[in-house]
Amino acid sequence: MAIDSTQTVRDIVQQNPAAVPVFEALGIDYCCGGGKSLEDACMKGNIEVDKVLSDLADALVARPAPDEAQWMTSSLGDLSDHIVKQHHGYARRELPRLAALSEKVFLKHGKQHPELGEIRELVNAIASEMSTHMLKEEQILFPRLKTIEEAANSGTTPMPAFFGSLINPIRHMMADHDDTGELLRSIRSLSSGYQPPASACMSYQALYHGLGDLEHDLHQHIHLENNILFPRALEFERAH
Repeated sequence: MAIDSTQTVRDIVQQNPAAVPVFEALGIDYCCGGGKSLEDACMKGNIEVDKVLSDLADALVARPAPDEAQWMTSSLGDLSDHIVKQHHGYARRELPRLAALSEKVFLKHGKQHPELGEIRELVNAIASEMSTHMLKEEQILFPRLKTIEEAANSGTTPMPAFFGSLINPIRHMMADHDDTGELLRSIRSLSSGYQPPASACMSYQALYHGLGDLEHDLHQHIHLENNILFPRALEFERAH
C-alpha cells in the first residue's frame, strides 16, 4: 500500500507497524502528535517529506513487525495486560532511577550546565504524572475494557460504569499523553537530543542515555494506547 504525505502519522503506523522505527529515527511524533498529516509533521520537524517517504518505502519492503501487528487482532484484555507488564513495569523501574540520577547529576554539574535543573524538574513531573496515570488505567479503564469484552463473549450486558461511555476516561488518558509528550519534547530540547557534553562523567552519560530510552519506551507505550487500544476499545463498545 502506497503512503502519501496527506495521511496522518497515526494512520500510517496503524497500517504499517514497520514505520515506527523510521519515525523514531527522524524524530517524528507518532504517538501524541499522531493526528497530524505526515506533511505537517515533517514541516514541524523541518524534515524533507521526500526523504521520509523514501525511508518508509525501504522499511516497508522488509516488513513485518509481527510483535506489534498482533495487537491489532488480540483481545483487549491481552493488550491491556501487555501494556501493564511491558510499559508500566518499565516506567515504574526507570522513573525513580532517572529522578535520582537527575538529582545527582544536577548537584554535581548544575553550575556549569543550568539546564540540568530544568531536566530534573521535568523528570520529576513525568514521574508524578505517570504514577497517577498508570493507576487510573490499571484500576479503572483496563478492568472496564475486560468487563465489556467478557460480557460480549458470554452474551450478557455489563453493568453501567460510573463514568458512562469509555470515551470519557479515554479522553482523560489521551490528554495525559499529550502532557507527557510535551514534557518529553522539552527534555529532548534541553539535552540537545540526549547528547551529553564531551566532558560528561559516567553518571551524566548514563542519565542522558536513560532519558533517551525512556522517551523511546513512552513513545511505544502511548502509541499502543492512542493508536491501537483506545480506537479498538471504542469500536468494540459501539459494536456491543
